[in-house]
Amino acid sequence: MRDYERVLRELKKMEEWEFEAKARPAFELPPGLDRKLVLEISKAKDEPSWMVEHRLKCLRIFEEMPEPSWGVDRSEIDLSRIVAYVKPGVARASSWDEVPEEIKRAFERLGIPEAERKYLAGLGAQYDSEMVYKNIKEELKRLGVVFLDMDSAVKEHPELVKEYFMKLIPPTDNKYAALHGAVWSGGTFLYVPKGVKVPMPLQSYFLFSNPGAGQFEHTIIVLDEESEVTYIEGCTAPKYDVINLHVGAVEVYVKKGARLKYLTIQNWSKNMYNLEMKRAIAEEDAVVTWVSASFGSYKTMVYPATILKGDNSVSENLSLSFAGPGQHLDTGSKVIHLGRNTRSTVDAKSISIGGGWSFYRGLLKIAKTAKGSKASVSCIGLMVDHESRSDTVPVIEVHNADSDVGHEARIGRIGDDQIFYLMSRGLDEFEAKSLIIKGFIQPIVQELPFEYAVELNRLIDLEIESSIG
Repeated sequence: MRDYERVLRELKKMEEWEFEAKARPAFELPPGLDRKLVLEISKAKDEPSWMVEHRLKCLRIFEEMPEPSWGVDRSEIDLSRIVAYVKPGVARASSWDEVPEEIKRAFERLGIPEAERKYLAGLGAQYDSEMVYKNIKEELKRLGVVFLDMDSAVKEHPELVKEYFMKLIPPTDNKYAALHGAVWSGGTFLYVPKGVKVPMPLQSYFLFSNPGAGQFEHTIIVLDEESEVTYIEGCTAPKYDVINLHVGAVEVYVKKGARLKYLTIQNWSKNMYNLEMKRAIAEEDAVVTWVSASFGSYKTMVYPATILKGDNSVSENLSLSFAGPGQHLDTGSKVIHLGRNTRSTVDAKSISIGGGWSFYRGLLKIAKTAKGSKASVSCIGLMVDHESRSDTVPVIEVHNADSDVGHEARIGRIGDDQIFYLMSRGLDEFEAKSLIIKGFIQPIVQELPFEYAVELNRLIDLEIESSIG
């Protein structure tokens, strides 16, 4: 009976997550990448000349740069088959009632309207290449908080966007940064004025719906001095039989004394290449916290980075990756200490099950100027069975003798004796493994808002059930 009930639970959850979210596009480019297609994207958005020039510059860099020599195998990515831009056939809405029913149903299944009503100060929802919904509470507008889709920000705040756009992640950074700069679309622009402490989280959610397409959203967050905000990013996509590509970019600027917590829950489908770039710079006394949980995707490369430029600045990085059958998740973190008395902690946990491959890739660099700095790196991999794989490659560079660095790396398997003990107490195999894994990820879960912690545990159950059958 337990096995029968477990199968029913699995089928129900798979039905909830592997849905089709189709809405007829208003405009869709043909697959491929060339100058003409890049100009078509810019024309569809009615962009200013400086952005057109930026796109073409990025395209030239992309065409000249070689593929990165590290990370996941990307040989199946064929840009001649990827559609870089799909404009939904709906107008952007500021009220949930204005969103078309077919899109509303997709987001409602993900709990988006409920999350907005109960918890969030502002929310943006992107469908394919464009934002279809953006809302922010009136009291935050009165405080001067700017929370716009990136396309609107380019037109309404051009000087502010030009100051920050692709300055932390320049197109020369790597081939996929250049690709992103050429075809980016959608994303979020958030500016929090000096001294403003946003009391509730802001969120953007990205839904991918078209097979064979790419999503290239760009997010910029600027926190002025002594301000605070929590920002939540969610991502999901239905499963298709062809390769989809996600190459997003996040640039974060945290000024003197400001504090940012950036939470990410990614549940991409198993046909997705997720190649995302995230980078923050922290001024004096600033605090940047990255909390991320990576599920889904076929192959992933994500390494949130923080540059501790100012004295006494702080970086915290908590991450979880979950690799199931057929998945290769290459994730990690980067922290660069430049200021004096800077502090950083990295706590990275990975789980591999059913033949999945989790790979931690990290960099900690303490410069000569960063005297009195303290850093701690912990990367722990848990393999649930004998078919799975876990690797860690933490790189640590210390360029002064006046800093304190700690490092721990461990990889292990769930022991048969642990499973036997729990099953002897009345649990089945699924329940035993779930209990052990949830204990393992508890440090990540406790950093999430309650609603998202519940969702994370739900995703864990789904992945375990799908893997052990």
